Parts: sequence; C-alpha cells; structure tokens
Amino acid sequence: MIKNSTLEIGAAYIRVSTNDQTELSPDAQLREIKKAAMADGIFIPEQFIFIEEKGVSGRRADNRKQFQKMISVAKSQPSPFQYLYLWKFSRFARNQEESMFYKGILRKKCGVTIKSVSEPIMEGMFGRLIESIIEWFDEYYSINLSGEVTRGMTEKALREGYQAPPCLGYNAVGEGKPYLINEEEYKIVEYIHKSYHDGMDVSSIARSANELGFLTRRGNPFDRRAIERILKNRFYNGIVTWKDISFQGSHEIRDSVASIFDENQNRLKREYRPRNRREASSCMHWASGLLKCGYCGASLSFNKTADTDRRPCYFQCWRYTKGFHDESCSITVKRVEELILESLYKALATEEIRYEYVRNSTDSQAEEENIQNAITKLMAKKQRVRAAYENGIDTLEEYRTNRERLKSEQNSLENRLQNLLEGRTRDKALDKTELMTRIKNAYDIISDPGMSCEAKGNALRSIVKKIVYDKQENKLKFFYYIPI
Repeated sequence: MIKNSTLEIGAAYIRVSTNDQTELSPDAQLREIKKAAMADGIFIPEQFIFIEEKGVSGRRADNRKQFQKMISVAKSQPSPFQYLYLWKFSRFARNQEESMFYKGILRKKCGVTIKSVSEPIMEGMFGRLIESIIEWFDEYYSINLSGEVTRGMTEKALREGYQAPPCLGYNAVGEGKPYLINEEEYKIVEYIHKSYHDGMDVSSIARSANELGFLTRRGNPFDRRAIERILKNRFYNGIVTWKDISFQGSHEIRDSVASIFDENQNRLKREYRPRNRREASSCMHWASGLLKCGYCGASLSFNKTADTDRRPCYFQCWRYTKGFHDESCSITVKRVEELILESLYKALATEEIRYEYVRNSTDSQAEEENIQNAITKLMAKKQRVRAAYENGIDTLEEYRTNRERLKSEQNSLENRLQNLLEGRTRDKALDKTELMTRIKNAYDIISDPGMSCEAKGNALRSIVKKIVYDKQENKLKFFYYIPI
C-alpha cells in the first residue's frame, strides 16, 4: 500500500450545472476525480476539495466563493497543491476570457497542472489548442442556452403566461396560470397605496410599515425603494409585464388598490425628488430642504431655540455656521411662512410665474443607466454570435436567426432610450393651467393650521424645486417646476 506521504498533493474543484440534466452529482464528480487522481499517484486532502453550492453560475468567477477560495489557496507561496482536478473544463468557467486568465495564474504563477477527468487531452501545444476549442464551445453553449431560454420565456409571455416571481400580495400557481391573492400580504399592499394616496411620503410609509411589523416579500424591513416598487408595480392594476411585453392579466385585482393606482402614479410623476433631498416627513419644518442661501446656494437649516418666546426659531445657512462665508443668511420661521404664503397668493392672483421642466432624476437616471448597460451587453453578444458563425460552430441559418433576434432587442432598447431622452411633447398652456391648479391646492393646505407638517411639506414640494432667500432684499425667489 502506498503511503500518502509519497504522493503528490492535488485539489478538486466541483460545480454542478443546473441546466445539464445529465450532470453528475457533486458526490459522483468527487468520486470520479479521486479515482483518477489516485491512478495518477496524486492525493487530494479534504481541505483542498472545493465544492460550489448548487446552482451557482459559471459565467462569472467573482460570484463563485469556493472558486475564489481555491485560487487564493493556490497563490500561497509555495502552492500547497500541484494539481487541480475537474470533472469537465466547463466546471472551471464558461467564460473563455476568465478561464484563460485564471488558468494562466494557476499554471504560470502557481505551477499547478489542470486536468479534466471526463475530457482527457494530451500535453503540449496541440493539447492546449484542443482545450481552447472546448472552452470556446462551452462559452458558446452558455450564450446559446441563454438565448434559447429567453426565446422560450418571450413566447410564453406572448401567450399571456405568468412566469415572473410573484410580487407582494400574490402566490404563484404554476404552469403559467394567473397568480392568486395572498390575503395577509395584500393587506400590506393596500396599506401602502392608501397611505400614499392620503398624502404620506415614501419614507414616512416605510417607517410606519416597519413599526407595524410588515415585511417585504423576501422577509426584510421596508425602505423607500421597496415602497416605490410596490407603488409603481402595474401588476396591482391588472397589467402583467415581462421585459417589453405587457398584457392585461386575468389575475384578481382589488378595488381598494386599483381605484387609486392611477392617482398614485400621477403623484409619483409630478413630484421632483432629487437624490440628496430629505422628504418632508424627515424634516423638522415643512419648508426645510427647499430653502437655499442667496449668497452660496447651500441649504438653510432649521434651528429651534430653547426659549421660543424670547428668541423665535429661525433658518440659517449651514455653510455660514461652519465659517465658510462671512455673510449671515438667517430668517425667522414666522417670516418664511409669511413670505411663502404671500408669494403663492400673488402667483394665483396674477398668474405671472416662471417655471421650468424637470425630469424625475430618481427614475429617469436609473432607467437610462439600465438601458445603456443592456445595450452594451447586447453588442458583446452580437460579436460572439458572429464569431460562432465565422469559426464554423453555427450554420448560416442559425447565425441569421440569432442576429435578427439581437437586432430586434437592440432596436427596442434604443427606442426606449430615445423616448426617455426626448420626453413628451408639451402643451405649455395646459401645463401652466395644471401648475396653477397645484399652486392653489398647495396654498389651501399650507394656509390651513390644521394640516400636518408633512402634508404642508409635500404640497410645497409638488410645485417648487427650490426657494432662494435674498437676505439683502428680504425676498424669497421661487423656482416653480413641471415634471416630465
């Protein structure tokens, strides 16, 4: 019997593909790897057996924890193992660029020999050529499989089948059938939509939902992004969407949400929400976050005094308080409220206002980035499809089919991007009429002493982008806006 001390040390890397129905289990792969290693006189210790969790994709190495651990161990000086055994080369990577990079590290820097149990190849340049062809075919298979899955899902969506994961408030049935309402979860959806319709802002709803013990579909506490996704999800209004395909679903919708869904969408669209500005529910005064210094443009901070009878509360430029400039830009809260009401009243009386069109940055910028990223990935796929044809792996008919599919997807993305950048055609007369209506609503809310701070803040934010305080002239300059 040969003792382990006389054997060279090896390692095993194992990953199971969920797409290959003939794939051996991890235990079966390990059994075959150990058998091959023992035949070669190589011993594989338990600490050098690296097995990925089932279902981990081979397309990207940075997503595979055990793979990264194996590379890290191998890079120790000197490398603790001299051989790496795989069941197939595709288990190492299905991205040829990454495969060449990491194999180069193992072979050149670590002195590790890589062996495939089920795909034995000869040593030398010809063997490396065969290995490269296998790697290229594995990557092509992965890309082609992705395309086939996408085509199947597209066909299912065109036939009005349900296939996306169910959103909060619904349970999947299977076989493409309409989802059914989950009564307990749907109460959360109703609460979110009704609260927003009643005037609460998104952050306030998230805090309230967490206080009530509500959880997202994944069992996490709510944040503003989770609330926004529920408010914007057209599934609650009967529309099923998969990528660019939408259809009127046959799943049950409740009037408690559907009756106010469109009004909530209108509110979401008409409110300008810069990334760094706090919402009204997070502010100590309803004008906070809107007031700007006339000297430097920084925000005016709300300051509450200990003795409000002798010294009233006031706003002051935060940069002045930090010593960034010498000119004080303070104004009492009472005076701010008076000037705001005077300005709104004057705007209603004369209708002489200037306004600008603004795009909701939270939505449009994120959507633009997503579309640009999708176009970049499509261009890479087009190059790979062409390479597959030029290398004789795809027939001309297969190349044409893939090329037309990718071209159609690219045209759709580019049209979405163009529409996003151009915006809607504006009717300025109707826009101004709508703005005047909103100014009237805001005036009624702000002048009502019974209204909450949050309601007043949201009303002012629905019409004003910012308010600049000119200390020298003791004036507030309003920047009204219309969302696009």
